[in-house]
Formats: sequence, C-alpha cells, structure tokens
Amino acid sequence: MAKVSGKYESLFIIDASLGDDAIAALVSKFRTLVEQNGTLGEVNEWGKRRLAYPIDHKTEGYYVLMTFTSAPSFPAELTRNYNITDGIIRSMVVEQAE
Repeated sequence: MAKVSGKYESLFIIDASLGDDAIAALVSKFRTLVEQNGTLGEVNEWGKRRLAYPIDHKTEGYYVLMTFTSAPSFPAELTRNYNITDGIIRSMVVEQAE
C-alpha cells in the first residue's frame, strides 16, 4: 500500500546579511508553503550562527528548523523552492523515523 503521508524535518539557512525584515519574510514564506501543503508541527528559529565553513564567502547564517507532516511528493517541491529562492544558503529535508 502506498504511503499517504509522512513526518519530515527541514533545516534551512538564510543569508544573515539580508537584514531582519528579509529574514522574517523568508521564514514566513516557507512556513506558509508548508501549511498550504501539509500540517506544520514546530518551527524553531535558532537565529544567527557562525557557519562551520564559508559558503559563497559568507561566514554567518540564520538557521531555521521546521517539522511537518505531508504527502510524500511535497518534500521534493519544498527542496525545489529552497533552491530557486535567493537568500537561502543551504537546505535539507529529511524523513523522520516513525
């Protein structure tokens, strides 16, 4: 039987040099996207942190961790949106073990 929904965890890093308003707008954008396509669990904003290594000459990022439940096809769409959004340095979506 095909899986109807799954639990997922998404971590994304926003360019910290964008400013507070732009960072809040990106967090809100992805929160809304997840709410429209699934059930949003927790959103933990870790804030600005130093990156382990420079990415595109940037040394700081704003970390956000979200948990959600959605159809198995949605994480690919979320990843696509992360990849085409300016200001997202890195992102990762993983399925949580049940």
